Amino acid sequence: MYSFQNPHITVAAETDIFIIKDLLNISYRGEASKQGWTTEAELIAGDTRADESMVEKVMRQPGSIFLKYTNEQQQITGCVNLQQHDAKIYLGMFSVSPQSQGKGIGKHILKAAEEYALQKGCTEIYMSVISLRKELISWYERHGYADTGKRIPFEEDGITGTHLKKLEFMILEKPLPV
Repeated sequence: MYSFQNPHITVAAETDIFIIKDLLNISYRGEASKQGWTTEAELIAGDTRADESMVEKVMRQPGSIFLKYTNEQQQITGCVNLQQHDAKIYLGMFSVSPQSQGKGIGKHILKAAEEYALQKGCTEIYMSVISLRKELISWYERHGYADTGKRIPFEEDGITGTHLKKLEFMILEKPLPV
């Protein structure tokens, strides 16, 4: 099993799928997400960032794991999905509940993601971020991530909301100490 310096962070189980789905949705979509700074409500209409089947599919992929942050009341208030691809870890579905943002939870989750990657022998973490998310990109840059220059179209999928602007992902990456 994996160990993390922060005792609030553990590996999520399939029994957490419903809560993780709800956390992703309130962190990124709809009115509830506007309470936090990670909202995408101004970019994407709708209330769905992920549904249960999406979270379950990602959780069951080989090399995929969800980490969860559980507060003192035993509520999951943050999560991240990590997927190993050779010597790299893809970081996605990173969220902190809007009411808990600004309390350092995201920093703890990001650190745990890096601890996990090092335990797996990986040399790099990478992620995709909507290129218009300047404040979020700056936050990642302050934590050692850099723009690779790669861009990927962000296509609508009929589930996760209607784009209000033309969107693309930029790829950020961070080398890890070997």
